[in-house]
Amino acid sequence: MSGEEAEADEAVAPDEPEPDAPAASEAANENAKLFGVWDIAEIAYADPSTKRYMTVTPIAHTMGRHASKQFKKSEISLVERLINRLMQTDENTGKKQRANRIVRDAFDIVHERTEENPVQVLVTAVENAAPREETVRLKYGGISVPKAVDVAPQRRVDQALLFISDGVANATYKSSTSAAEALARELIGAADYDAQTYSISQKEERERVAAAAR
Repeated sequence: MSGEEAEADEAVAPDEPEPDAPAASEAANENAKLFGVWDIAEIAYADPSTKRYMTVTPIAHTMGRHASKQFKKSEISLVERLINRLMQTDENTGKKQRANRIVRDAFDIVHERTEENPVQVLVTAVENAAPREETVRLKYGGISVPKAVDVAPQRRVDQALLFISDGVANATYKSSTSAAEALARELIGAADYDAQTYSISQKEERERVAAAAR
């Protein structure tokens, strides 16, 4: 190679992009997908009261970075909170990889049956299963009296996730139904507001008791 050709190559080289150059952090976050598959950029929220307490991020495992701060869980991804709820059973206690796999497989089933983004189905299911009213017990001279109260938005989300996880546990107890299949049915049913779904039935039962205690 002559000296003139080498100088020409050096002049062109700086304009070429580096193949191993890392992507900008903001662009990487915008393009990141949950489980490497599901887009979270256009999730719609129908309930404005619970919107700020249902954070959706592409990260499904934060290694408990929120555990030491009060109410920090509202900034954690809704998917990870569902995974953590599924861990609170005898079979899955402390087994986050197993719970993570259950949610990932359930999302595949949801997409196959509804052709919708399963993250959107989860958000809609939580909104539908969140109770708006419940009862507390007040004591008057040794007598307990039930009193209807409104449910705080953060507690509404917590209760919805609890109902969904309990529905999965009940559907799989002494049954051949897999946890992923049970979770997919629960999410689809709750998103469609099917009264036969465990989470919806629990929500309506709690609101019925509260209405009677007004």
